[in-house]
Amino acid sequence: MRKKIVSLLLMSAMAVSVFAGCGKSGADDDVTEFTYFITMHGSEKNDDNEVAKLIADKYGVKIKETWLTTQTAAEATNNLIAADEYPDLIDSDEMQLLLDAGALIPLDEYIDKYPDFKETWFTQTEWEKFRQPDGHIYWINPFNNEYGESKETIHNDEAFWIQVRVLEWGGYPTIQTMDEYFDLIERYLAANPTMEDGTANIGYTILCEDWRYFCLENAGQFLAGYPNDGSVLVNRAAMTVEDYNTSEDTVAYFRKLNEEYQRGIIDPESFTQTYDEYIAKLSTGCVLGMVDQGWNFLNNVSDAFKQQGLDLKGCNYVPLGLTTTAGMENRWHTYGDTVNQANGIAITKDCEDPEKAFEFLVACAMDQELHDLRFWGVKGVDYLVDESGLYYRTDEMRAKCADASYKASHLCEYSYFPQWNGTSRDGKNAMKPAEQPSEFMNGMAKPLLDCFNAYHVTTYPDMIKSVVEENAPWFPMYSYSNNFTTATPGGLAWVLMDECKHEWLPRVVMASDFDKVWADYMEAYNACNPQDFIAEMQAILDTFR
Repeated sequence: MRKKIVSLLLMSAMAVSVFAGCGKSGADDDVTEFTYFITMHGSEKNDDNEVAKLIADKYGVKIKETWLTTQTAAEATNNLIAADEYPDLIDSDEMQLLLDAGALIPLDEYIDKYPDFKETWFTQTEWEKFRQPDGHIYWINPFNNEYGESKETIHNDEAFWIQVRVLEWGGYPTIQTMDEYFDLIERYLAANPTMEDGTANIGYTILCEDWRYFCLENAGQFLAGYPNDGSVLVNRAAMTVEDYNTSEDTVAYFRKLNEEYQRGIIDPESFTQTYDEYIAKLSTGCVLGMVDQGWNFLNNVSDAFKQQGLDLKGCNYVPLGLTTTAGMENRWHTYGDTVNQANGIAITKDCEDPEKAFEFLVACAMDQELHDLRFWGVKGVDYLVDESGLYYRTDEMRAKCADASYKASHLCEYSYFPQWNGTSRDGKNAMKPAEQPSEFMNGMAKPLLDCFNAYHVTTYPDMIKSVVEENAPWFPMYSYSNNFTTATPGGLAWVLMDECKHEWLPRVVMASDFDKVWADYMEAYNACNPQDFIAEMQAILDTFR
């Protein structure tokens, strides 16, 4: 039976992306193709992707992934709801909209059928975070779970990033504050206005598009030494919720951005560029620094550098854990698992074989051979095994695995299905190549290696030097606020605050009179009734007393 067609009407481009034949059998009657829509930007795999074919042959499942294009997550999700037509699987930043529309099926009975998965993937307390008011669980977050021993090498969290060529030029200085960070960038830019090919260097750029405006708005919490609770600060000693949007550290942060904008250091396209334009700009190697989450850019941009030889010219980025005052503790890097219950992979009511879909979801988490195939590739083709049983790649393999066309035609991570960080079940290898110590160091260009050696570090988290501490049971608070709706005063305030910041923060950065525009911004911000939002977040925190 052929399912109805699910259309995503792309309003800004007036284009159409179609999910057709959802959950249908392919040429091989034992293979079921499921459609999966993710409200993130991503790269689609070729229909004849080789690893996808290997997975389909063994597990009887092929996933047709479709990603966000010109729409926002809310627009795409609302269009699905309006049409009442859905892909088989979905991961949206607007899961509550889908739940309210009756688009998702409960997963409880399927979870209970796989006790090993249930016990391994989350603790009972963590599973309960996903339970909705009607008593059911509808989605499972596929990320940030660690198996066995930690092998963390990458900083996927937020940071002030800077190119290693800038640090090398400055003699690898110690940089702890924004003043030190921008002073170095200013001096480097004055001495090196262009790259070798004549491309103008850009001191600092900012991504502000849609929900990714965290690259602009929330650094104040980190500069004050707080972890990434995202929407609020939590004073652990007093067990109180505080608003970082109005804190002294946030004011100082925006004042500094304003100064740098007036000096011509900040990219004037910052407040109009799209995500794709931002990634393209970073990939040229011309941007000296920015604030971003590592997962938002690092893999794509680092691979682009390798393809162009820019990694050999020192264009790779390293993270810095800046604070308002030198010597403060910082918490830019999050150690341990992070459970974000606000969204995850869900099965929709239009999926014809939810049991098989869930079975594959479990296999992605529990089958080591499948996990290796997704992230390491094909043995003998994408990696080799030494006499000690350790996986490694040759230089040629590393270059191929960084190539966009090879990734589209051959590699198949199914990157929004459950996955592990940490140690493989063999007790030797890392779950992912980036965390394999030999691969991490062997794949490193000399300028990046020289930077690590200069700072006496061996990983990106070492560059950050964050406090290593156990995450609080409520962490991260954004996993609660992301589920707020306008049905409550706090949820309405949250939406209004978001709109206000989108409108005013670019003005604040560009203002000729910072104090006046900040005062105008605060007047507009306070009119959003942020106290209602803070009160509802405090009520959530109070449940952990």
